[in-house]
Parts: sequence; C-alpha cells; structure tokens
Amino acid sequence: MFDPQTLKYDAKGLLPVIAQCAETHEVLMLAWMNAEAVAETLRSRSVTYWSRSQQSFWVKGETSGHRQTLVDLRYDCDEDCLLAIVMQEGPACHTNRRSCFYTSVIMGDPRELSHPIK
Repeated sequence: MFDPQTLKYDAKGLLPVIAQCAETHEVLMLAWMNAEAVAETLRSRSVTYWSRSQQSFWVKGETSGHRQTLVDLRYDCDEDCLLAIVMQEGPACHTNRRSCFYTSVIMGDPRELSHPIK
C-alpha cells in the first residue's frame, strides 16, 4: 500500500500538485498538498489541497460546486511533485475560467487566451 509519507515534501511539509483534465489533458491549476491531503485525496477521490494562506484543508469545489474527482495520482521521478488527473466539474480557476493558465506571454506581451465562464 502506498504511503504518502514517502514523498519528498518541502520544509513546510508541502509539495506542488498539478491538476490536469482527464478528458482533454489540459493543465487546470497548481496547488499544494501535505501528506494528510494526499491520503485524504486517495481515500475519498475528492481532491483535497492544503491552503497556504488559510493554513487549512481545502476540498476543491466544496463551496463553489466546481469539484475535482480523482482519476489517477502520479508522482515525478524526484518524488517531490504530484500530477492529479481529474474529472473537473465547471471551471477550475477562481476567476471562473476553465484553467488558471489562461495568460500567454509567448510573444512578449501578456495575452488572455480564455474568458470567464458565464
């Protein structure tokens, strides 16, 4: 059985988590988990993050209804970053966009790639 404690957390006991849509493979957001959040996510299949600003657990979509249901959880070769492959209900971003990665700077000037979902 996988033990979340075996992952390599930073000095604050956290590691970054990239959420990716299981259907489109789009990168949705980046957030943070501690070992307890990893364990709860695996147990419940409801993606549970650690809020660095609130210093508390945060189940994605608990208040907004924009839930993330875990399909697969992977860790990288250094065991210090997670990829949560999820089924996303509604927008993932707090700006009401599908993805938090909606600004491009490829040509030097920031350009919005998507607008809030109405």
